[in-house]
Amino acid sequence: MSLFSQLYQPVSADILTKASAIKLLICDVDGVFSDGRIYLGNNGEELKAFHTRDGYGIKALRQAGIEVAVITGRNSIIVQQRMTSLTVPYIYQGQENKLAAFTQLQQQLQLIPTQIAYIGDDLADWMVMQHCGLAVSVKDAHPYLVQQSHFVTSLNGGYGAVRELCDLLLISQHKFGLFDGSSA
Repeated sequence: MSLFSQLYQPVSADILTKASAIKLLICDVDGVFSDGRIYLGNNGEELKAFHTRDGYGIKALRQAGIEVAVITGRNSIIVQQRMTSLTVPYIYQGQENKLAAFTQLQQQLQLIPTQIAYIGDDLADWMVMQHCGLAVSVKDAHPYLVQQSHFVTSLNGGYGAVRELCDLLLISQHKFGLFDGSSA
């Protein structure tokens, strides 16, 4: 039994093999890093909640040499601030066509599909996920996306799902537990 299976849920040898090849993790934001809800204040302010464990996982991936990117359909100062604090170098916001951003990233980093993982929660993510070596949906994703994914997290979006995937990648690549920083 793998360490990942002990910590989260049973995982097949095939998923561990796919995860061991990943050099880039691409994440959607709303519904993945957050629970998908957007809080709007009376003065137009927008609020989102991010889980610190997800932040720790992202920073651990970066330290382990795994690149991280976000591709989101919305534009948000909050997202820019949070991802910058996590040292995410590739932040694509306002992407109605997420596949264009994916293609640009793939070419820029000179990666093949089996080296890329994507985590999403809704149908807009499927266009990119079907071009990745590891397509992941959060537990509370749209049912169609759950059916199509290689792997479904045991945790909901905004509640540690990103960290679960980060741990899967780190464990499969024998890099788990090497990071001793903070989640910022």
